Amino acid sequence: MTHALQTRIVRIGNSQGIRIPKPLLEQAGIGDRVELEVHDGQICIRSARRARAGWEEHFIAMAIAGDDRLLDSTQAAATVWDGEEWEW
Repeated sequence: MTHALQTRIVRIGNSQGIRIPKPLLEQAGIGDRVELEVHDGQICIRSARRARAGWEEHFIAMAIAGDDRLLDSTQAAATVWDGEEWEW
């Protein structure tokens, strides 16, 4: 069961903000970064997702399914430019 807490909106420079008690942040699993969205007149705060989260698992699943091959495999891998012009 959750309990509603009331707090005041405070001025922070040109913006406004609220102070969220540490126990609430810990209970929600919210760290240093958050995502904010507005839904039906409510501001939703959730922990920010890591960029590329879950990609490794998806790449492994693609490899198992054989779906990780080059899409342009019918083309020659190297061109004249690759052999003569390219330098590291």
